[in-house]
Amino acid sequence: MIKLEHFERTDFAQLIEWIDSPKFLFQWGGQTFSFPLNEQQLDNYIKTSNTNAAQALIYRVVHEENNEVIGHINLQIDWINKSARIGKVLVGKRSLRGQGIGQLMIKKALNITFEGLKLHRVSLGVLDFNLSAISCYEKVGFVKEGLIRDKRKIDNEFWSVWEMSILENEWLEKKNKN
Repeated sequence: MIKLEHFERTDFAQLIEWIDSPKFLFQWGGQTFSFPLNEQQLDNYIKTSNTNAAQALIYRVVHEENNEVIGHINLQIDWINKSARIGKVLVGKRSLRGQGIGQLMIKKALNITFEGLKLHRVSLGVLDFNLSAISCYEKVGFVKEGLIRDKRKIDNEFWSVWEMSILENEWLEKKNKN
């Protein structure tokens, strides 16, 4: 249903269109970007990604049925500790949200990290009020490790973040059950 392909300059306009407010940009991109998102920021984002020894693998999510780009996801790789961090997860096409696309994206990313890269651990951070994302990650097999209270500040608000992870053996066990 979906495939992950390397995110490239040709994908910039689509991603910029999806990120339509400062709050949404902060939820999606953390402190990596500033609003409005632009090509210069994205050039810096992909500068050293998607090579064999890269510490960042950045993907567009493509709907296989019509070859349309529908989302975005990245992996930050820690080769020394055999771990990765999933970030910047976005089902950009609003009409496809709530249909399990996020789960498929995470499963594809886990296949890359555990099967392709032979890593041991994958983590992520999710805002505590993003209940649909938390549910998605738990369905794939992530477990909550702890709540980091008031980790991010936007305007006059503080947001807390759940740290979640999945280990290689947990992923294999979950994968073999399905």
